[in-house]
Amino acid sequence: MSEKFKVVVIGGGPGGYVCAIRLAQLGLKTACIESRGSLGGTCLNVGCIPSKSLLNLSEEFNKVQNLSSKGIEVGEVKLNLEKMMKSKDKAVTILTKGVEFLLKKNKVTYYKGTGSFKSQNEIIIKDDQNKETTIEAEKTVIATGSLPVSLPGIEIDEKVILSSTGALKLDKVPKKMVVVGGGYIGLEMGSVWSRLGAEVQVVEYLDHITPGMDKEISSEFMKILKKQGIKFNMQNKVEAIQNNKSGAVVLTVDKDGNKNKFECNVVLISVGRK
Repeated sequence: MSEKFKVVVIGGGPGGYVCAIRLAQLGLKTACIESRGSLGGTCLNVGCIPSKSLLNLSEEFNKVQNLSSKGIEVGEVKLNLEKMMKSKDKAVTILTKGVEFLLKKNKVTYYKGTGSFKSQNEIIIKDDQNKETTIEAEKTVIATGSLPVSLPGIEIDEKVILSSTGALKLDKVPKKMVVVGGGYIGLEMGSVWSRLGAEVQVVEYLDHITPGMDKEISSEFMKILKKQGIKFNMQNKVEAIQNNKSGAVVLTVDKDGNKNKFECNVVLISVGRK
């Protein structure tokens, strides 16, 4: 016989797990279903937290590299990217386990798997072993979050053409990276890999970065990023991305109709989420 709940929340991200905890605190028998295998959603797993961790670690690496200019000799500074990624992953694991503890503390039943509706009040949960569990819910909250958006005709493969998720998991520093999109997500990742040694080019359709931000602030922000070595190509529309032996070529056209091409090892597509 399937277990019955007052409310089932599908999605264990910042919207879903907080909702589930509050419902349980208000006395409702609650379950939370998450397909990723760990709670916290995009933010904790492949978004805000790991990106901020890499921003911090890459900044520390950059600082040590430049200590000699301040009279502090430290010898040759080497990057161990594998250890850096493990440090990032450890920070993520601590926080996701913390969220799992909060669900347990507040008596929320946590199901690891993908939820789908069998009927209006019945939900089938399929785990990573394809084992199915059916539960019943008087009410259901859908909090399934967002996914990265690509450009028309361009497929993200997470090998050469990356989303922010792939950019957080590179196993080596690319010699050249093109970031398509001048929003904060792409610029964060561009900044990380620039500090770690990549030559980074940003291609942006608008005439300024960080759309929605005050233009004076975005202008000052661009100056800071340029000092890091990041190059900007504004008012460029991406027409195609072609794979080649070394990675890819990004083909663009600027506001005057001039065609440009940018060769790189990896392309980060950072044009929003849906």
